[in-house]
Amino acid sequence: MKCSQCTVADTKVIESRDVNDGEAVRRRRECVQCAYRFTTYERVERPAVTVVKSNGTRELFDRQKLLAGLLRACEKTSVSSLQLERLVTQIEHEIQACGDQEVPSAKIGDMVMDRLAELNQVAYVRFASVYRKFTDIEGFEKELLQIRDQQKSSAHLS
Repeated sequence: MKCSQCTVADTKVIESRDVNDGEAVRRRRECVQCAYRFTTYERVERPAVTVVKSNGTRELFDRQKLLAGLLRACEKTSVSSLQLERLVTQIEHEIQACGDQEVPSAKIGDMVMDRLAELNQVAYVRFASVYRKFTDIEGFEKELLQIRDQQKSSAHLS
């Protein structure tokens, strides 16, 4: 593994551990030349899934792109990066389990929305504002009302 600091190809593994319920291996590495420490992850490579966007364009499913969007939505919230890694892994598994080579982006967005609503309401609204393309305050208000209605119905069931 190349050092991400000085690009020397000689690094050593300091620590390894399973993450995401054994779905990945996290390795702490150290460059033998510059002593820079960094983290890498190993995951099983799965068959490629193509995401069909709403405008008809197609692109390969990109775990990192989904994770980046979630990180933006969860900025300055109590949601940890480990929770987001798990969320992305769950979505990735669900996409793989359906067995389709193509999946609409709307389906992925709905999966994210369902999980974010349970995880953090602020992150949910942030993600919803981009995903649902809110253009005014009424869109936010409508989404907030839905959250409140869900909370009330959940409280009555408890």
